[in-house]
Amino acid sequence: MYLWVKAFHIIAVVTWFAALFYLPRLYVYHAMAEDRTGIERFKVMERKLYRGIMTPSAIVAVGLGIWLLILIPGWLSQGWMHAKLVLVALLIGYHVYCGHLLKQFRDDRNTRSHRWYRVFNELPVLVLIAVVVLAVVKPF
Repeated sequence: MYLWVKAFHIIAVVTWFAALFYLPRLYVYHAMAEDRTGIERFKVMERKLYRGIMTPSAIVAVGLGIWLLILIPGWLSQGWMHAKLVLVALLIGYHVYCGHLLKQFRDDRNTRSHRWYRVFNELPVLVLIAVVVLAVVKPF
């Protein structure tokens, strides 16, 4: 059972990260858009990505992660897992903040530049690197 749960956890995490990388990239282009048709198209794309892919994959990834911790509770006593869980909590916060930004764009209230979104778009990359190192190397 463990290997099946782990496999589907990895699939959900990959899907979640793909959306976490792509949604802020859409925000970059949306912030640069000036024509009404393009702006409305970005709103639809952002909403469908956030609600149809990003949030469901996050729920599945977290749910399967909890299932893995139930299967191997000893991980909860290890430092690498504590660090990983902190990063997952930060990633959930990033996800929720992406939803907040989605609402600002939806309501035509964005005040940030495309440059700000380009930097914002890089944050999940740092989390991904740290999470993979923690999960594979288990340095502490």
